Amino acid sequence: MVLAWALPVLSLLPLLDAQDPACANLTAMPITNATLERISGKWFYIASVLQEPSYNRESRQIQADFFYFTPNMTEDKILLREYQTIRGQCIYNSSYLEVQRENGTLSKHLSDGKHFAYLLLTKDPKTYMFSFFPEDEKNRGLSFYADKQDVTEEQLREFYDALRCMGLQETDILYTDGKKDLCGPLEQQHEEERKRNQES
Repeated sequence: MVLAWALPVLSLLPLLDAQDPACANLTAMPITNATLERISGKWFYIASVLQEPSYNRESRQIQADFFYFTPNMTEDKILLREYQTIRGQCIYNSSYLEVQRENGTLSKHLSDGKHFAYLLLTKDPKTYMFSFFPEDEKNRGLSFYADKQDVTEEQLREFYDALRCMGLQETDILYTDGKKDLCGPLEQQHEEERKRNQES
């Protein structure tokens, strides 16, 4: 999930200083054990506006995407198991994310270096967002996740409001389509294997 990780950024605070108070919840907060518990489990990648060229290209290829976060709170790591449908194929990947508690980021090592994303918790505990390059007007981006593929207008409204706060356009939103998901059978196979391993 390269699109979910951006290069290091300093802080969301300068971006938000002179903006509407409604934008204040776009500040990445320190990550606690409670935060990690909240984001553990299964999530669906719903939509994004990603201006950074390589992230934008990748996001355009994703038809459907869901994943599991399994945090290890003592090591500040998260096991990421991701199921992506890209160009009519199911692609599965498993990797680890590192948690930077103080500045509210998750990071991932890729071939071109370490990439970071700011975790933005929403009012609704069934959704959250990742922010990228908030200080860079040309590369700024935001992605939206939910615990179900089908989201409500109310849930999406918080995403739309956040886009406006960041100066991004709703017309640039790329949505996934759960009807195009081809990874259900593989997910079921993996779940059955895990259950057998736990029983043995």
